[in-house]
Amino acid sequence: MASLPAEHKSRLPLPPQRASARVLAIVNQKGGVGKTTTAINLGTALAAAGEPVLIIDLDPQGNASTGVGLERVDRSDDTYRVLMGDAPLGAAIVETPVPGLYIVPSTRDLSGAELELVGVARRSFRLRDAMTSHEGDAAARKFAFVLIDCPPSLNLLTINALAASDAVLVPLQCEFFALEGLSQLLDTINLVRANLNPSLEIQGIVLTMFDRRNNLSVQVEKDVRAHFGDKVYRTVIPRNVRVSEAPSHGKPALLYDYKCAGSQAYMRLASEMIQRERKRRVA
Repeated sequence: MASLPAEHKSRLPLPPQRASARVLAIVNQKGGVGKTTTAINLGTALAAAGEPVLIIDLDPQGNASTGVGLERVDRSDDTYRVLMGDAPLGAAIVETPVPGLYIVPSTRDLSGAELELVGVARRSFRLRDAMTSHEGDAAARKFAFVLIDCPPSLNLLTINALAASDAVLVPLQCEFFALEGLSQLLDTINLVRANLNPSLEIQGIVLTMFDRRNNLSVQVEKDVRAHFGDKVYRTVIPRNVRVSEAPSHGKPALLYDYKCAGSQAYMRLASEMIQRERKRRVA
């Protein structure tokens, strides 16, 4: 994989035009399972492998935006303005310090979007409409992957992400209630598939915060693999202090400490994802 160069940050230019991006919603209604961490570090690893990535920060907390080093003052156009139709998708795309990694940032304004969209036509399709408009489609074609970082709830923002996505990537914490929460999420995905997005599929399940010394982690892994088979990635993301520290420095873990166990796991996950996607295209 390509090495990660020094930091820089600017507005466009974007990468050259390419075929349609693969749009993945990173979803789990539980908080603290590694959604944003996965969006940031998987996106960084894919970009380092030569696969341009756009992260759409759809969480009002804006942690993905902060985690890639984007200051609040640099978020003039954001996901709120895109959803409300006040800014086209391309105008809201900002380059991050990681070459090949871009983001549509989030601000606190997004927290009011759900109430403001109640009476709006096609309220569940606002993101999809922005991405499939002529300008939005042209912007999305600059990327190999679009990763949508969803809020920790199954609300209208998450429904917009699912309606706009090709597939779902589920970070699953290795804890006691993991399978129970996953069951609820799968019910929601089935409802979206039946009513809003018939082609939506589960791209994969990523086990996060794994501790091989903990018998519970090992048992959860065993149970999830028994239920979902090949949908579960071989790569597991370990509990790692350096990965937890990185956001406070405004950096992906791969820039903060490339050699730590968490960074290396995300590099392996990116490689596995690329291989999985190549097999899907061939099939």
